[in-house]
Amino acid sequence: MAKFIGAILGFLVGGPLLALLGFAVGTFFDRGLGQAMRFNYGAGRERIQGVFFDTVFRVMGHIAKADGRVCESEVAQTEAIISQLGLTGSRRQDAIDRFKEGSENSFELEPQMADFMEVAKSQPLLRQMLLQALLTMALADGEMAAAERDIVTRVAGYLGVSAKDFQRLLDMVMAQRGFNSSGAYGQDVSGSELKRAYQAIGVEESASDAELKRAYRKLMSQHHPDKLIAKGVPEDMMKIATEKAQEIQAAYDLLKKNRAA
Repeated sequence: MAKFIGAILGFLVGGPLLALLGFAVGTFFDRGLGQAMRFNYGAGRERIQGVFFDTVFRVMGHIAKADGRVCESEVAQTEAIISQLGLTGSRRQDAIDRFKEGSENSFELEPQMADFMEVAKSQPLLRQMLLQALLTMALADGEMAAAERDIVTRVAGYLGVSAKDFQRLLDMVMAQRGFNSSGAYGQDVSGSELKRAYQAIGVEESASDAELKRAYRKLMSQHHPDKLIAKGVPEDMMKIATEKAQEIQAAYDLLKKNRAA
């Protein structure tokens, strides 16, 4: 853009010769600006990824300590999550360290969430992914204690998520659990299974085919790896998004098959 502006100004001031000079100067400006923007974007994304990672595992430690102590099963569950994410070496140790920090009596949730909101205040998808990651991890053992739910609800509040939207997201995450991409469902699908599939997509059973498809596409777009990484979600957290996408796909395939029958 600057090269064309330079060319136009050069022409107006001194004719074709200065127009060429203005074009050349503008070209160098464009290149410098592009490099600066790429640098700032990369540095900014790296900071967002770091804050996202720290927040996830510190809050996980805080959730584990919700009942007053971190029991062996919660430690084992966290170890399983870390392994499931494929974290190894220093990255694995970082996750363990952040988890321990979150489980300390001195840990305060509000400052951690303030740090996160500083980098995610204009990124609704990033905020949603944080909440979804915490819900997925908190539900890894199949249930969520009242004290754990209280903490995740507070997190939702810090993220600006209403109580209604939080309950809707919780229902969706719980419904999505258990669906798989194998499509191994028999001819006779129970009503409860279909109801859970609708909840997984986030629509009512009365939704039209177009509404169902639109909701499905929106969810799949939200879980697209390239989009999430561009927004600042760490690459080693992509496994959660990938598994969610597989569950959403399986639920949608089940509903499509049932509606076509």
